[in-house]
Amino acid sequence: MTTATPQNKLEKSSIKLGFIGLGLMGSRLTRRLHSAGWNIQAWNRSPKPAQELAGGGIAIAPSLADLVAASDVVLSCLVNDAAVDAVYFGEAGVFSAARPGQIVLEMSTISPALSLRLHREAETRGLRLLDLAISGSTPAVEAGAITLLAGGDRATFDQCTPIYESIAKQWFLIGPGSFGIQMKLVVNLLLGVDMLAIAEAVSLGEHLSIDRTVLLDVLSKTTVIPPAFKGKFKKIAAADYSPEFPLRLMSKDMDLVRDSAAALGASLPAAKAAQQIFAANVPASGNLDLSAITPYVVNRKA
Repeated sequence: MTTATPQNKLEKSSIKLGFIGLGLMGSRLTRRLHSAGWNIQAWNRSPKPAQELAGGGIAIAPSLADLVAASDVVLSCLVNDAAVDAVYFGEAGVFSAARPGQIVLEMSTISPALSLRLHREAETRGLRLLDLAISGSTPAVEAGAITLLAGGDRATFDQCTPIYESIAKQWFLIGPGSFGIQMKLVVNLLLGVDMLAIAEAVSLGEHLSIDRTVLLDVLSKTTVIPPAFKGKFKKIAAADYSPEFPLRLMSKDMDLVRDSAAALGASLPAAKAAQQIFAANVPASGNLDLSAITPYVVNRKA
């Protein structure tokens, strides 16, 4: 088994990757790494997503422990704190099977507290862990256009550059352990608040009897709309809320923003309002795209 040294960048020809978590993001990241020529195998807690990847020629590990033992670099992209806690700290989890010197890239959006716990445990076991948060939804993953936000040491961050080049447009080391996920919460605060603001703009425009097609076309061409939302305008116009970034995950991230702000004493009135609206819409539209907040807001009674 090859174990990369901090001063050398990872080489596709000698490095084995193991990817944990094959949801909307993880499955696409795994496919991109496989297509880019990396020697990669994958594992998922439920079998169906793994079976779908296996049909595309990607090796599936028989168990989580087997994947970790066979990999030089372990990557994970999981749905929430509970999933990350179980996969890393559970019996036969990542930490039980990992060996000193191994690199771990944890890409889930989780609480800063859990991220710090992962870093502390990794340090005690001699592992080199980065929290490597993802900014961008499924179309960006498929295009290799995501942004990566990292927390950890510079040597490990620089060493993993070839992996970033296969999946991302840009990558930043924000600071020490957990700073990547902290920056992700800042980014997603803006994402949630902006999406709610767009939904309210559509609601006001329709209450003013402006034709929705005209409204969306003009708004999308103004400088006040960030480029990331242009695709959301198309979804709203077509009433196509198939998930690129599920609303339930946006709600979960806004919960993390709320909890972090409360712990630090930060006042975030707009984020608080967005968190409440997203949470209220999860039962009806949680599995739809976050832009599905628009019909919810439009149809609300004052």
